[in-house]
Amino acid sequence: MISTKKTAALTTLAALVAAGLGSAGPAAAADGGMLPHPGPDGLVWVEEFRGDGGVASGGAWDSLPTVLTVACDGGGDVRVTMDSKGTIVAAFDVKCPVSGDAGVGSASMAAGVVRPGDFTIVVDASAQTTRWSLTVTQPE
Repeated sequence: MISTKKTAALTTLAALVAAGLGSAGPAAAADGGMLPHPGPDGLVWVEEFRGDGGVASGGAWDSLPTVLTVACDGGGDVRVTMDSKGTIVAAFDVKCPVSGDAGVGSASMAAGVVRPGDFTIVVDASAQTTRWSLTVTQPE
Protein backbone atom coordinates (compact mmCIF):
# COMPACT_ATOMS: atom_id res chain seq x y z
CA MET A 1 0.00 0.00 0.00
CA ILE A 2 2.80 2.44 0.85
CA SER A 3 4.65 1.59 -2.37
CA THR A 4 1.57 2.35 -4.49
CA LYS A 5 1.14 5.77 -2.88
CA LYS A 6 4.84 6.55 -3.22
CA THR A 7 4.73 5.58 -6.89
CA ALA A 8 1.72 7.85 -7.40
CA ALA A 9 3.57 10.70 -5.67
CA LEU A 10 6.61 10.32 -7.96
CA THR A 11 4.34 10.23 -11.01
CA THR A 12 2.54 13.37 -9.85
CA LEU A 13 5.88 15.06 -9.20
CA ALA A 14 7.16 14.30 -12.69
CA ALA A 15 4.06 15.85 -14.25
CA LEU A 16 4.27 18.96 -12.06
CA VAL A 17 7.97 19.56 -12.67
CA ALA A 18 7.49 19.04 -16.41
CA ALA A 19 4.72 21.64 -16.33
CA GLY A 20 7.00 24.10 -14.50
CA LEU A 21 4.83 24.27 -11.35
CA GLY A 22 6.35 26.60 -8.80
CA SER A 23 8.74 28.14 -11.25
CA ALA A 24 9.24 31.89 -10.84
CA GLY A 25 10.71 32.85 -14.18
CA PRO A 26 12.40 30.73 -16.81
CA ALA A 27 13.96 27.64 -15.31
CA ALA A 28 15.40 24.88 -17.42
CA ALA A 29 16.06 21.24 -16.72
CA ALA A 30 19.74 20.37 -16.90
CA ASP A 31 21.79 17.24 -17.61
CA GLY A 32 22.47 14.73 -14.82
CA GLY A 33 21.33 14.82 -11.19
CA MET A 34 23.30 15.57 -8.05
CA LEU A 35 21.29 13.29 -5.73
CA PRO A 36 20.67 9.64 -6.54
CA HIS A 37 17.18 8.23 -6.91
CA PRO A 38 15.82 7.70 -3.37
CA GLY A 39 14.63 4.15 -4.03
CA PRO A 40 11.59 2.61 -2.37
CA ASP A 41 11.62 5.10 0.55
CA GLY A 42 11.26 8.04 -1.85
CA LEU A 43 8.20 10.25 -2.09
CA VAL A 44 9.82 12.87 -4.34
CA TRP A 45 12.89 13.04 -6.53
CA VAL A 46 13.80 16.06 -8.62
CA GLU A 47 16.80 14.84 -10.57
CA GLU A 48 17.89 18.33 -11.55
CA PHE A 49 16.47 21.80 -12.09
CA ARG A 50 17.83 25.33 -12.54
CA GLY A 51 16.61 28.53 -10.93
CA ASP A 52 13.52 28.99 -8.75
CA GLY A 53 11.10 26.10 -8.56
CA GLY A 54 9.37 23.65 -6.35
CA VAL A 55 7.10 20.65 -6.14
CA ALA A 56 3.69 19.67 -4.86
CA SER A 57 3.12 16.06 -4.00
CA GLY A 58 0.93 13.70 -2.05
CA GLY A 59 1.31 10.38 -0.36
CA ALA A 60 2.99 11.45 2.88
CA TRP A 61 2.41 9.29 5.94
CA ASP A 62 2.31 10.78 9.42
CA SER A 63 3.46 7.49 10.97
CA LEU A 64 6.90 7.69 9.33
CA PRO A 65 9.81 10.14 9.74
CA THR A 66 10.49 12.41 6.75
CA VAL A 67 13.83 13.56 5.34
CA LEU A 68 14.15 16.44 2.84
CA THR A 69 17.56 16.73 1.14
CA VAL A 70 18.68 19.38 -1.35
CA ALA A 71 21.97 19.59 -3.28
CA CYS A 72 23.08 22.55 -5.41
CA ASP A 73 25.95 24.08 -7.33
CA GLY A 74 26.63 26.93 -9.72
CA GLY A 75 27.22 29.65 -7.15
CA GLY A 76 24.98 31.52 -4.75
CA ASP A 77 22.53 29.70 -2.54
CA VAL A 78 19.05 28.23 -2.37
CA ARG A 79 16.38 28.79 0.31
CA VAL A 80 14.26 25.67 0.81
CA THR A 81 10.84 25.68 2.50
CA MET A 82 8.53 22.70 3.04
CA ASP A 83 4.85 23.21 3.90
CA SER A 84 2.54 20.48 5.18
CA LYS A 85 -1.15 21.35 5.43
CA GLY A 86 -0.48 25.08 5.92
CA THR A 87 2.39 24.68 8.40
CA ILE A 88 6.06 25.27 7.58
CA VAL A 89 7.75 22.04 8.72
CA ALA A 90 11.24 22.69 7.34
CA ALA A 91 13.21 25.73 6.19
CA PHE A 92 16.93 25.92 5.50
CA ASP A 93 19.55 27.48 3.22
CA VAL A 94 22.19 25.66 1.18
CA LYS A 95 25.36 27.32 -0.15
CA CYS A 96 25.97 26.34 -3.78
CA PRO A 97 29.66 26.17 -4.68
CA VAL A 98 30.69 27.44 -8.11
CA SER A 99 32.79 24.32 -8.71
CA GLY A 100 33.71 21.06 -7.02
CA ASP A 101 31.31 19.04 -4.93
CA ALA A 102 27.71 20.21 -4.59
CA GLY A 103 26.54 21.86 -1.39
CA VAL A 104 24.05 19.69 0.49
CA GLY A 105 21.46 20.56 3.13
CA SER A 106 18.90 18.37 4.83
CA ALA A 107 16.05 18.48 7.33
CA SER A 108 14.95 15.40 9.27
CA MET A 109 11.45 15.44 10.73
CA ALA A 110 10.07 13.00 13.28
CA ALA A 111 7.00 10.93 12.50
CA GLY A 112 3.89 13.12 12.73
CA VAL A 113 5.56 16.42 11.78
CA VAL A 114 4.58 16.01 8.12
CA ARG A 115 0.82 15.55 8.05
CA PRO A 116 -0.77 12.78 5.97
CA GLY A 117 -1.41 13.57 2.31
CA ASP A 118 -0.09 16.49 0.31
CA PHE A 119 2.83 18.84 0.89
CA THR A 120 4.72 21.51 -1.06
CA ILE A 121 8.38 22.46 -1.32
CA VAL A 122 9.62 25.80 -2.63
CA VAL A 123 13.22 26.28 -3.77
CA ASP A 124 14.21 29.94 -4.08
CA ALA A 125 17.53 30.18 -5.93
CA SER A 126 19.71 33.27 -5.74
CA ALA A 127 20.30 33.01 -9.52
CA GLN A 128 18.48 31.36 -12.41
CA THR A 129 21.73 29.55 -13.25
CA THR A 130 21.89 27.83 -9.85
CA ARG A 131 21.41 24.09 -10.33
CA TRP A 132 19.67 21.97 -7.69
CA SER A 133 18.31 18.51 -6.97
CA LEU A 134 16.06 17.30 -4.15
CA THR A 135 14.65 14.19 -2.53
CA VAL A 136 11.97 13.57 0.07
CA THR A 137 12.07 10.19 1.75
CA GLN A 138 10.09 8.43 4.42
CA PRO A 139 12.33 5.60 5.62
CA GLU A 140 10.34 2.57 6.75
